Amino acid sequence: MLAVLVDPDKSSDRQLDTLILNPNFEQVDFLFVGGSLVTDGSIKTCLQALKKRTDKPLVIFPGSPNQIDNQADGILLLSLISGRNSDLLIGRHVESAHKLKRSGLEILSTGYILVDGGRTTTVSYISGTTPIPQDKPGIAAATALAGTQLGQQLIYLDCGSGAHEHASPQLIAAVSHEVDVPVIVGGGITTRQEAEAVFAAGADIVVVGNKLEENPEFLVELIEAKATANNS
Repeated sequence: MLAVLVDPDKSSDRQLDTLILNPNFEQVDFLFVGGSLVTDGSIKTCLQALKKRTDKPLVIFPGSPNQIDNQADGILLLSLISGRNSDLLIGRHVESAHKLKRSGLEILSTGYILVDGGRTTTVSYISGTTPIPQDKPGIAAATALAGTQLGQQLIYLDCGSGAHEHASPQLIAAVSHEVDVPVIVGGGITTRQEAEAVFAAGADIVVVGNKLEENPEFLVELIEAKATANNS
């Protein structure tokens, strides 16, 4: 499956129109909405703009407890299991628990694993955690397995926005082999060949954001990679 990450702080009406009016947009399965530095109010405005333009499922990719809005269809309840920051393992979840309960959103418990993408990204800086090195697939796999044993429904391998490289096929394969839940991979995917390699390694969902902002035509290549994966 294919997801597009929409950053409310970066997406203008014009950019949303360019994405959604693209004739290939129908092949996108859903939209993730959020980011590490989303300012108060911008996620609400962005969701309103998206709801006017598409009926694709909208899933919040939250960076803080403030980023909860019942205009969306669901939310990734992220636990940063690759780090040791207790605030991002359980602290913020306690803050948002009652708000989430009242929201009516579908809550998708997600084990979030940061992978080294070759540069310090916003999410690693804000979270104060060290990403898992690319050459340590065994650590990534054991971390993902522990997450599923704790009841997490999804595993998200992320190199972060603007990463120089995506999670390696070896690391993705190690995680995919170890867990029986869907594996999401995002960050650093910039070519059709890279997307195909990520799918072939075991990713169930590929997420792209930055590259599409720079080049909307990249959507065609992503859809071709998705088709190749589903036909193999």
